[in-house]
Amino acid sequence: MHIEESVKLDFKDVLIRPKRSTLNSRSEVDIHRKFTFRHSQREYHGIPIIAANMDTTGTFEMARALGKHGLSVALHKHYPKDELVRFFHSLQTENLRPSTAFYSLGILPADFEKFSEIMAKAPDAIGYVCIDVANGYTERFIHFVKKVRTTFPQLTIMAGNVVTGDITEELILAGADIVKVGIGPGSVCTTRKMTGVGYPQLSAIIECADAAHGLGGQICADGGCVVPGDLAKAFGAGADFVMLGGMLAGHDETEGDLVEREGKKFKRFYGMSSRAAMEKYAGGVAQYRASEGKEVLVEYRGPVEGTLQDILGGVRSACTYVGARQLKELTKRTTFVRVSQQLNEVFGKS
Repeated sequence: MHIEESVKLDFKDVLIRPKRSTLNSRSEVDIHRKFTFRHSQREYHGIPIIAANMDTTGTFEMARALGKHGLSVALHKHYPKDELVRFFHSLQTENLRPSTAFYSLGILPADFEKFSEIMAKAPDAIGYVCIDVANGYTERFIHFVKKVRTTFPQLTIMAGNVVTGDITEELILAGADIVKVGIGPGSVCTTRKMTGVGYPQLSAIIECADAAHGLGGQICADGGCVVPGDLAKAFGAGADFVMLGGMLAGHDETEGDLVEREGKKFKRFYGMSSRAAMEKYAGGVAQYRASEGKEVLVEYRGPVEGTLQDILGGVRSACTYVGARQLKELTKRTTFVRVSQQLNEVFGKS
């Protein structure tokens, strides 16, 4: 047994200190990023925000809505093969960027077989994949990343989830271009409650980004963002991409029926390790495991466009406060201040 004594921080524990700026308006800030990925050598240019590959948010409709603005979606794993092939071909005809959609897969033999069949039908349409497991610390996972890299060397691979620098480095050396960072911070994730395992998200981003950038890789901060200011903190901490689930839930572009309660409309939102998800896709919770997610009702929020404006406007505004003319400058210009209180809530939460 070992106790690590150094303080680890979450988004709620810090604020960004403002700095002198020559910017006159938020409109002067460029929140696009350009990357050339280490392994695929594919060039990326877009706004590095990705909708999570949950079946409620990782949808075709969300991909088209976000893709128009240069953002991305990691599609959920449960679409049928024919629908996925048609969708990826349609991206080309609609002139949307290849980075609009990540194909998501697990590490079971059936996942690889399904992906191989789709790649045979759409070899030029798919450029980005997300290899997604809850626990990225297994040898099996690392070997699977190597297998996908060897079989499809042209693909940009995002793989996770992990929270420490050592495995971040190992995944990049195994073939990942982007390492997905986060264990337990999601709004409908109960991993920390059920297992006692996790890592405060801000510190995880700082440590994993340092490890990845030293090898020419990137990271995607996955989970924990509740308000637009949290995205600014994630980017300021070194995240190259930020993945959102709960912040994009409840919109028209998400899957799930509308539910009406006491005159208000809601949409269902649940973690992919929740009982609801496992009953839907696996026939229930297997006897050897427990549910590590929950199901909630999110108030219906209409089209995602309005939420996007809030998110992107918040990130632009953060950049103006520290004088970052481009998003890539935000990390270098960020100084975090530890705090005991984020907001004045005398009139309630807003």
